[in-house]
Amino acid sequence: MKVTVVWTPEAEQDRLDIWDFIALDNPLAASRMDVLFSEAANRLATHPELGKRGRVHDTRELIPHKSYRLVYQIVEETIWVLALVHTAQHWPPLFIKDDD
Repeated sequence: MKVTVVWTPEAEQDRLDIWDFIALDNPLAASRMDVLFSEAANRLATHPELGKRGRVHDTRELIPHKSYRLVYQIVEETIWVLALVHTAQHWPPLFIKDDD
């Protein structure tokens, strides 16, 4: 079964931020990294459960590169890419409640 892969706006922004950061020093490396992200997402279209169970309930995580985690959720026949984060970043993010 082939499913549709959709990048959320937040995940697209993550991807763009990564591109911009890497491209400052090496545009070719940024391009190669982006290809890895695309290939990983495309593999999910035919193998949705390729990633391991995620740290956030009902998500899965795929490591397209040792430095990056692609977080996604399977909803019926759609894979929603939720985030693309550096593996050194705390994931999931902590939310601090402001009592003021």
